[in-house]
Amino acid sequence: MPAVAVLGPRQSGKTTLVKMVFPDYLYVSLEDPDTLDRIEKDPRGFLERAIKHPGVIFDEFQRFAQLASYLQGFIDQLQKPGFFILTGSQNYLMMQSIAQSLAGRVALLKLLPLSLAELAAANLLPDDYCQSAWRGFYPRSYAAGIEPRDWVPSHLEQYIERDVRSVLAIKDLRTFQQFIGLCAGRVGQQLNISSLAVEAGINQATAKQWLSLLEASYLIILLQPWSTNINKRLVKTPKLYFTDSGLVCALLKITSAEQLAQHYSMGSIFENMIVTELLKDRFNQGDISNLYFIRSARGEEVDIVLEYADHIRLVEIKATATIKTELFKGLRYWKEHLEEKKQCFLVHGGLQPAESFSDITVVGWQHSGVIARSP
Repeated sequence: MPAVAVLGPRQSGKTTLVKMVFPDYLYVSLEDPDTLDRIEKDPRGFLERAIKHPGVIFDEFQRFAQLASYLQGFIDQLQKPGFFILTGSQNYLMMQSIAQSLAGRVALLKLLPLSLAELAAANLLPDDYCQSAWRGFYPRSYAAGIEPRDWVPSHLEQYIERDVRSVLAIKDLRTFQQFIGLCAGRVGQQLNISSLAVEAGINQATAKQWLSLLEASYLIILLQPWSTNINKRLVKTPKLYFTDSGLVCALLKITSAEQLAQHYSMGSIFENMIVTELLKDRFNQGDISNLYFIRSARGEEVDIVLEYADHIRLVEIKATATIKTELFKGLRYWKEHLEEKKQCFLVHGGLQPAESFSDITVVGWQHSGVIARSP
C-alpha cells in the first residue's frame, strides 16, 4: 500500500519504531506548532517539497486531519509502496480522517506495548511473572526504569486531557477517570454494562460511549464470545481486558510485584497479560485479531479461542506453576463438544517452554506468544 498507518495507545513506541525503520524518511511532527502552521498555510506546496525525499513520516497525523484530502492526490500520483507513514495517538480521530479521504489507500498496522518476546530478546524479561505483570510493557518503563505508579497518573492525565476532551464533551473528567478505575476492577470478567454504569453514576448509554472510546484508544480490549453451531447455548457478553497489565495494577493501587502476588485479582491480571501477549504476537506479525473466548450457559469455559481457516486453538490460562489434572477441565469439555479440528494449550506460571500432557500442550508464560502465530 502507498501509505501505512501505525495505530496504538499513547507511548507504545510508534514514533520511535517508524523513525528507526525508516531513518532516511523526512520526519514531520504535526505537534510542532511552526511545522503545523506552515502546512496549514500551504498544504499542497509542503507536500510537493516533501515528496522529493525517499519517503515521509507524518507523526500525530490527526492534528491536521484536512491533510488527508491533499494526501489522496499525491498517493494516487506516486503509487510508491510505503512512501507515506502515518502515526498518531488519537486513533479515533485518525481513523475518521482515513475513512473519509484515504479509504483503500492505507494499510493499518497496530502497535501495542512491548511483548514478552521482545523483552526476552533484550534480556529484560524477569523469571517472576508477577514482576513482569506489575511493571507492565510500556517502553518508557524500561528505557527510564520508571515504576508504574510513577508514570501511570501522568499518562492517564495526558490521555484524558488530550484525547478525551477532543472527542467527547465530558463535563466531569474525574468521573471518566473513576470509570477507568472501575473497568480495571473488572479485568477478565464478562462485561455487565448496567452494573458498571450504576457504580460509576452514569447511564448505560454514556457507559457504552465511554467503553467505545477506551477501545478505540487501545486502552481496553473487548473480547467477543466465539460463535459456533451451538451458539444458542453460549453467552453473548464480551470480556474486558486492558492492553497493559501494569496499567491495571496501577489503577488498582498495587504498588509492587509482592503485593500483586497476594492480591485477589492476581489470576485475572495474569490472564490479562497472556491475552494481550497473544494479541501482540498477532499484530507484530501484521495479522488481525482472531481472539475470542468460549463459555456455555452452564459455565464451561475456555479463556481463548484462536480461529484459523481450517482449525481452532483452545487456550486455557492459569497463574500456577503446578500442573494438575483439574486445570484441563474446560479444555477437555470443549475438545469433546466442538466438532471443529482443534489444538489445545494450557499457559501457566511455570518457566518450561512447552511439554505435552496427552493431547494438550502445556506452555510456560514466557513463551505464550508463539501460540497465536498463523500456521
